[in-house]
Amino acid sequence: MAGELDFHLVAAALRTDRADVESYHRVLSDTLGSALPPGMVEVDRRRTFADRVAGRDGQAVAVRVTTPDRVLVLSAGKHGGVAAEIHQVVRGVVISRKEAAVDDWLAALAQELTTLASKDAKARDALSRLLGG
Repeated sequence: MAGELDFHLVAAALRTDRADVESYHRVLSDTLGSALPPGMVEVDRRRTFADRVAGRDGQAVAVRVTTPDRVLVLSAGKHGGVAAEIHQVVRGVVISRKEAAVDDWLAALAQELTTLASKDAKARDALSRLLGG
C-alpha cells in the first residue's frame, strides 16, 4: 500500500500547475534531472536568432523521458497546450507509439519514477524534494 500511495503522490505533484512544456521541463530537469541517470531526461528546444545572439537556451518544445521499457514524450501541441506520447521499447527498439492524455502520461511517468526510486537512493531523494519532503 505504501508504494501505491507514493505513486499517487508523485502523479499529483506532477499534475499541479503544469500547462505547458516549459513547466514540465523545469520540473523534470531542475528537480529530477540531476538525480536521474544521465540521458534519462532530454529536452528539445527551439532557439530563435535572438536567443542565439543573447546566449539563451531557447524555449523548451519537447521533453523526453527514457526508461528501459518506455520513452515518454511530451511536446508542445500544434494549437497550444501539450501533446503526450508513450512509446513502448523492446531491446532498445521502439515497437509502438501511442498518443496519450496528459494525465495518462503523468501516471506512466509517476510509475516509472516510483519504480526507479525503489531501486535508487538518489532518485528517491529527488522524489522527496518534488513532493516537498
